[in-house]
Amino acid sequence: MKKVQYVTLQQIPSVAKAVAKNLKGGEIFALIGSLGSGKTTFVQALGRELKIRKKITSPTFILLQAFPFQSKAKKEVWLYHLDLYRTKNFREVKTLGLLEVWGKPDTVTLIEWADKIKKYLPKKSIIIKFL
Repeated sequence: MKKVQYVTLQQIPSVAKAVAKNLKGGEIFALIGSLGSGKTTFVQALGRELKIRKKITSPTFILLQAFPFQSKAKKEVWLYHLDLYRTKNFREVKTLGLLEVWGKPDTVTLIEWADKIKKYLPKKSIIIKFL
């Protein structure tokens, strides 16, 4: 069963802080909401909490970005940020290599517009709906 959480723009900083505090690796976050609802803002807030120094922008045109960060256990973990807004089908998403990284213990995957691939998401995905 997929866990669903609803988030408003005002809640983004506190939710990002709580998520960062509880990351273990292997998490998949399906970010769902309309344009301007806070999906990229959430990823940016989470990146700040994880001490990612690179600027996080929406990967709408490049589809995928990856950022290394140090876990609480002092090991390197990669945050994968995908934006599926421009994709047409799951086959396109697979060509990005998503299946090779999601759910791995040294990755955290955040997927904007995840509703486009909702039926393919692993059962352990955490769905965040932006209101």
